[in-house]
Amino acid sequence: MVWKTDICSLHLQTHSERLIKYYINLFMANHKSALKRIRANNAKRELNRYQAKTTRTFVKKLKGTTDQAEAQELFKKVSSMLDRLAKKNIIHKNKAANNKSKLAKHVNSLAVAA
Repeated sequence: MVWKTDICSLHLQTHSERLIKYYINLFMANHKSALKRIRANNAKRELNRYQAKTTRTFVKKLKGTTDQAEAQELFKKVSSMLDRLAKKNIIHKNKAANNKSKLAKHVNSLAVAA
């Protein structure tokens, strides 16, 4: 028999909680440390994905900017975000450098056009 509270709690679970239950059943982790490692890895994975997605959003925002002053402010923020992602090995350091170089070119072209 399925309890009503079980059905409600199923809809309120986050994606990571569902993943944890899936991996626990999949690997049949028998140690507390293994279960904790699964939980910690999923938490870190979600945070990394959030930070990477936020950075990509800011990059798109910077590419769409036509105002030079606004672009320079955004460029400072975006380059910091890219450096942080590279430092934490979420993206490769060369990818961060390439993105910053392309964005710097974009910001400088706005300065010339203005």
